[in-house]
Amino acid sequence: MSTEAHVRRQKGFFGHPRALGTLFGLEMWERFSFYGMQGILTIYLYYSASEGGLGLPKSSATSIVGAYGGLVYLSTVVGAWLADRIVGSERVLFGSAVLIMLGHVSLALLPGFVGIGVGLGAVALGSGGLKANATSLVGGLYDEKDERRDAGFSIFYLGINLGAFLGPLLTGLAQQELGFHYGFGLAAIGMAIGLVQYSFGRKHLGPAADTVPNPLPAARRPVVLAAALGVVAVIVLCVLLGLITAANLAAVTIVVITLVSIAYFAVILSSNRITSLERRRVVGFIPMFLASFVFFSLFQQQFTVVVIYVDERLDRNLFGWEMPVAWANAINPIFIILLAGVFAALWTKLGPRQPSTPMKFALGTIIAGLAFLLFLPWSGNTGNTTPLYALVLILLLFTIAELLLSPVGLSLATKLAPEAFRTQMVALNFLSVALGTAAAGFFARYYSPADEAPYFLVVGGAAVVFGVLLAVSTPAIRRLMPGVH
Repeated sequence: MSTEAHVRRQKGFFGHPRALGTLFGLEMWERFSFYGMQGILTIYLYYSASEGGLGLPKSSATSIVGAYGGLVYLSTVVGAWLADRIVGSERVLFGSAVLIMLGHVSLALLPGFVGIGVGLGAVALGSGGLKANATSLVGGLYDEKDERRDAGFSIFYLGINLGAFLGPLLTGLAQQELGFHYGFGLAAIGMAIGLVQYSFGRKHLGPAADTVPNPLPAARRPVVLAAALGVVAVIVLCVLLGLITAANLAAVTIVVITLVSIAYFAVILSSNRITSLERRRVVGFIPMFLASFVFFSLFQQQFTVVVIYVDERLDRNLFGWEMPVAWANAINPIFIILLAGVFAALWTKLGPRQPSTPMKFALGTIIAGLAFLLFLPWSGNTGNTTPLYALVLILLLFTIAELLLSPVGLSLATKLAPEAFRTQMVALNFLSVALGTAAAGFFARYYSPADEAPYFLVVGGAAVVFGVLLAVSTPAIRRLMPGVH
């Protein structure tokens, strides 16, 4: 038996390959640091200097957060390309983890906008490289027809949400009691723990983790490096000329991600390295890409609109003590922890009788839209009067929608991926998340706590309509991906 086959047949981690535990641990601590920092980022940007913040307008703060989140997922393209063309997934994964830790250290130690620029830039680039390659490596632990595959991704998703639960709780408490930079410092410590844990478990990933499936010829490397430096120079010039500002950053990011996504689909579909079946499957992924974008444009508003809502509309009084704003970001991970195993068991139990992937996407989009519509009963009130149970109910629907779409989307990308674009297909999935995340920052400028009903009605209603159209189109979409349920 080959080493790679042995890795796939292992059952040392709850019936799954032992390497899943290594990737589970790294992703858990990376998400601890990521969501811990993001839970306090928006309020850090718009709180006044007397409150420890930077005093930006809310529209600029949410634009920065949306653009940063979009750039995290956009940088998965860079991480995936480096893995597929230069050094392999495992080496990119390790380097990205180091970069993330340095980014959080910068946020903790560097003052003001210098810390924001350096820290968010490093975290965005590192998180993109880590996310695409961790997901690809999880997919590589299973054969395409291994029935443990979706369950394995659900377990992996549980690790993500363990970190996402603990991060906002601890960094939010540190921010409220000690200050923002202590919260950022705690995120840095969490990432350091994850990096140490991963260093000891790297050997379990198997030789395929270092494979470079589509090596870039050495003669082309200087051209690629020059192009990359040119892109950086253009960005710096646009900032210096005032063409890119905090207020329009999310909009600029949306345009860039849209162009990159179109180019990526074009490159893969026109490649002579893929078969006709692989090309057909990539075409079938396009409506899934759009559904993922719609879903995440709602879901990622947890870090823009919902943060403002919690700060200005939610009753956060708990027995005479005011709950930190960031703690609201721990509600969704709690439900993920409680329900991820249920969904994993459900898909395993149903086997071939489970809903098709396009139908799961349609249901997830519809339920996310209904969650936004549930804000409406409290939209006529003013001040911090919305009861906590209302937000809990809304985020429960968010969670159900997420479990129907997000981990299944990760699995789908690895199933539909052409062999020559394995990791880059995962990056395409993350580009849909990038587009939705940037849109979540852009849409937030239209939200006003004083007149919120139209906002929730339009955003939620549009998502429901899109989900219904996707459900109707499911038979046609399935014909484009033969052999994939």
